[in-house]
Amino acid sequence: MCYKIYLKKNEERRIVAGHSWVYANEVARVEGKAQNGSLASVYSYDGRFIGKGYINHASKILVRVFIRNDGVDDDNFYAEAIAKADAYRKKLGYDNCYRVVFAEADNLPALIVDKYGDYLVIQCLSLGIDKRKQLICERLKEHFNPKGIYERSDVAVRKKEGLAEIKGLLYGEIPDYCPIEENGVKMLVDVKNGQKTGYFLDQKENRFAARKYCKGGEVLDCFCNSGGFSLNAATVAKKVIACDISPLALKNVDDNARLNGFKNVGTLQGDVFEVLRGFKKQKRQFDTVILDPPAFCKTADEVKDAYRGYKDINLTAMKIVKDGGFLITCSCSHYMTMPLFEKMLFESARESGRTVRSVEVKTQAPDHPSLLCAEETQYLKFFVLQID
Repeated sequence: MCYKIYLKKNEERRIVAGHSWVYANEVARVEGKAQNGSLASVYSYDGRFIGKGYINHASKILVRVFIRNDGVDDDNFYAEAIAKADAYRKKLGYDNCYRVVFAEADNLPALIVDKYGDYLVIQCLSLGIDKRKQLICERLKEHFNPKGIYERSDVAVRKKEGLAEIKGLLYGEIPDYCPIEENGVKMLVDVKNGQKTGYFLDQKENRFAARKYCKGGEVLDCFCNSGGFSLNAATVAKKVIACDISPLALKNVDDNARLNGFKNVGTLQGDVFEVLRGFKKQKRQFDTVILDPPAFCKTADEVKDAYRGYKDINLTAMKIVKDGGFLITCSCSHYMTMPLFEKMLFESARESGRTVRSVEVKTQAPDHPSLLCAEETQYLKFFVLQID
């Protein structure tokens, strides 16, 4: 007998509105018995059917709902879900590199699939999805006929599901660096050891938008990773300095610069906080400074410390931008909400003693759509500020 989950009074509203997460503390009672990670049916307190999702007793998120009718999670379900998600991206013009499946936003909670040319990278972030890994790979093989599928489930969130962090080859072959093309720029993506699934596809359109603020100037790209912003800037800038603490990331930047024949890209290894303070002390200024840090807060408890960190780098960056120049600044943590990020920028601008104008505000790329009913899916902030 499958699990039947009955919610407490009025706890169904968020789920009925489209959110997929059912927290354990929202549940009134559990009936039935089945294997952990199996499909469970969710009902309101008065017995109205809401949907089905995978259950995990080890997680605070007891069930992740993704079926709203009498359907089942068979081969056809996954084949159709993957095809639908890919069709949406194809309609928008995505082809070479893009996020194929964005978890809850594509009604496949806890599943991430990224496409890098002829190769796919997946993340399985819940027990239910992890148990169906091979089924999902078979459907991906049928739809894309990739040369290889690699798993990058080496993320801390899996521990909350009682799962170990793992990565490795699931199908075919995967080279050390997968070639892609972004905005006309060639890139080599390290899917085995790079951050996340190898590259930050969610900034693709923002990296292209940044070009117009880098024309003919000297650009400092902080937290550059493998050089996405640096290389896009290099198409129009006089000089680009790509800064990161990781030697592996900077090697990737150098390789990608050579691949494109860029002679105007240099690298600088160091802690960005210290590097920015060093430039300020030297009174060194740039036409454009780019800040695209990793998430400074991954839980609500870390927001205060993260706020100080964001303010530190943004305040210092504002002081090393030339008059009339630009600061391009980002946050990829959904806990650092848009209002909170704007508040931090306002305080930084006030304390910098500079006149700061907001020029452009964007969010994550359309292949990372967000659900209006699930604020967790809306996470990226991208601001362009002019500094006088």
